[in-house]
Amino acid sequence: QNSSEMPETITSRDAARFPIVASCTLLGLYLFFKIFSQEYINLLLSMYFFVLGILALSHTISPMMNRFFPANFPNKQYQLLFTQGSGESKEEIVNYEFDTKDLVCLALSSVVGVWYLLRKHWIANNLFGLAFSLNGVELLHLNNVSTGCILLGGLFIYDVFWVFGTNVMVTVAKSFEAPIKLVFPQDLLEKGLEADNFAMLGLGDVVIPGIFIALLLRFDISLKKNTHTYFYTSFVAYIFGLGLTMFVMHIFKHAQPALLYLVPACIGFPLLVALAKGEVTEMFSYESSAEILPHTPRLTHFPTVSGSPASLADSMQQKLSCPRRRRQQSPSAM
Repeated sequence: QNSSEMPETITSRDAARFPIVASCTLLGLYLFFKIFSQEYINLLLSMYFFVLGILALSHTISPMMNRFFPANFPNKQYQLLFTQGSGESKEEIVNYEFDTKDLVCLALSSVVGVWYLLRKHWIANNLFGLAFSLNGVELLHLNNVSTGCILLGGLFIYDVFWVFGTNVMVTVAKSFEAPIKLVFPQDLLEKGLEADNFAMLGLGDVVIPGIFIALLLRFDISLKKNTHTYFYTSFVAYIFGLGLTMFVMHIFKHAQPALLYLVPACIGFPLLVALAKGEVTEMFSYESSAEILPHTPRLTHFPTVSGSPASLADSMQQKLSCPRRRRQQSPSAM
């Protein structure tokens, strides 16, 4: 119930601990691939991400698909309820309400899931990867710029060490047959949709800068100047950093840690703008943990949230009109 009201907030302590947890996870995966059969591991992971991918993609396309349903569409309501115990001790485990439109979105996402499971096609992989990224940016929340700098700085060191210092990152990325990365076919013009030579971008290189850019958008709105200067600056900085990554990779013919270029760009460009505008103090004193923007999309965890998309949107609007109490929330594991 709490997670339906706000995204999960990352504190400074969580941000500092994140690179250590990520390093342990990465090293664990590397050892798994070295000890156990890669075929069986990827089979298990494919089934796991098959289910997660369908749910994530369904959640992502649901707002867009609602525009295509006619007004007279027979939209019935359903409820999935699991309880534990009986009588006064009965406790709800899962209480999820959904409608026919949600089922249509789930069916369309399942088609993509089956396509991915059978063919491992790069388009299906990227659809799932983009859905994971959008859900990650939606559900993870930085409360201030200092926390964002700690998180990005720690992962900057993490990315550089595991790419340049060892072969762990590249080995796991190439061995891991799951939509945890976006792939870009380099031989698309030669082989078309059957391309098989790919450049890769990890989803962490999308989500981590993404939640920092989202924070700067909220900072823009808090200034009440009707401009999105910091958002557009950081967005252009991300594109610049990504382009620089590809350029260096092409020149040196070696895998590059994207955060090596993305972190300085995404932090440096907005900071220069803040220095020029004399708003550095406002930027670093800004606290957004108690805010929900009116245009924020559904902030839900599937399937443990009660309410259909329409009812969740209504409840969010009702909460916006009521004063909120500030509270500390612990982030979920990513």
